[in-house]
Amino acid sequence: MKGSVSLYIHIPFCSSFCDYCDFYSEKIDPQENNYINSFIKALINDIREQIKYFSVNEIETVYIGGGTPSLLGKNISTLLDELKKLQLKNYNAFSPLEFTVEVNPESVTEEFLYTCKDKGVNRISLGVQTFHEPCRIAVNRKSDENMLMERLALVSKLFPGSFSADLITGLPFQKEKIVLEDINKILSFNPVHISLYALSVEDKTLLKEKIENREIEIPSEEEADSLWLAGCDALLKKGFNQYEISNFAIKEKICIHNMRYWQMQSWIGAGPAASGTIVNEDLGTAKRFTYREDVKEYLGSHSIETAISEDLDKQKLIRESILMGFRCIKGADANVFKQRFGFSLQDCIPKTLERWEKMDKMLFLNQFLSDAFSELDSGENS
Repeated sequence: MKGSVSLYIHIPFCSSFCDYCDFYSEKIDPQENNYINSFIKALINDIREQIKYFSVNEIETVYIGGGTPSLLGKNISTLLDELKKLQLKNYNAFSPLEFTVEVNPESVTEEFLYTCKDKGVNRISLGVQTFHEPCRIAVNRKSDENMLMERLALVSKLFPGSFSADLITGLPFQKEKIVLEDINKILSFNPVHISLYALSVEDKTLLKEKIENREIEIPSEEEADSLWLAGCDALLKKGFNQYEISNFAIKEKICIHNMRYWQMQSWIGAGPAASGTIVNEDLGTAKRFTYREDVKEYLGSHSIETAISEDLDKQKLIRESILMGFRCIKGADANVFKQRFGFSLQDCIPKTLERWEKMDKMLFLNQFLSDAFSELDSGENS
C-alpha cells in the first residue's frame, strides 16, 4: 500500500481513571522516566516499521491521544524529536498539516505546552468535561474549577486560534443551567473547536457498576437528550458550526485528523490498543490492524505483523464508509466514494437517500443507517 496516511499514537497511561472511561490505559507514576522512555522507544520503532511496511510517503496528520499524553511530561520532547527524524518513502520530510496533542488539566504544564509548540505541534485538545464540582466528583475527575480556568488560560495563550476543548452532557447532577454555564465559561477562552459529547455508559466501567448498584444516578435518556440539544443550540448561536455529530468548529477549524477517520481514509495506529486501517483505493478494500491492550507485550516483541488483522472486503468497506461518513453533516464524501468503489452513493442506496432527502440524517443517524443497510442487504443495487 502506498501513499499518504494519518498517524494516531496511543499513550496508555493515566494517574487515575475516570469512572466513565473504557479506553485502554494503565496507572503510572509520571516520575517513572526509564519506563516512559522505553515506551517511547517502542513507539518510534513501531512507527518506523509501519512506514516501511505500508510504503508510506506522507503523514498528513498526527494525533497523540490516550490515556493521558500530558503525563509524559518532559519526555514529550524525546517523542517529538524522534518523530521529526522519521524517514518517509522518497525521503519526504515529516511535516504534518495538523498535529494534535491531547492534554488533561490535571497534568499539563506550561513547560509541556511550550515544548509542544516549539517542536511542531499546532493543535491542542483539552479535556474539560465540566466545571461543575459535584458532576466532576461524581465521575472521579480530579481537577477543580480554579485549575481548569488556569489551564484554559495557559492553553489559550500558547495556542491561540488552534485549541479545542471537550465537554460532556448527561453527567450526574447536571442540569441545563450547568451545561450552558460550562459553555459560556469555556467560550470566554476563545477555543475554535468544541467536542460536545453525550455521556455513554459503557460496559465494564466503574460508572456502570455504580449505576447498577444505585450508588449514583444519571439523567434519564430523555433528560440527557435535552441537555445535549441545549448545549448544541447554545454553540450554534455562538457561531460554531456542527460538522459532525459531536463536533463544532468556528469557520474552517475542523479537526482534519478526525475527518480522515470519518471519511475512511488511511491511517496507521501506534501503541497498545491502537488501531489502523489501510485502504486499497484501487480495489475498494481495506485491511485493519489492532494492537492488543497490553503495554508489556508492546514493550517486548510486538510487530505490525503480529497485530490482530481484519480484512474489509468491498461490501464491508462500503458499509463502513456509509456508517462513518454520515456522522458528518455533509455525509460520506461523494467523490471519494465513487473513485473508491466505481459507483456513486446514489447508485448504492437511492431509495434511502430519496426518503431522507429533507430529513436530518445526522440527528437520526441510527434510523438512517438502518434504512441504508436494509437497502444494501436487499441486493437490489449491488
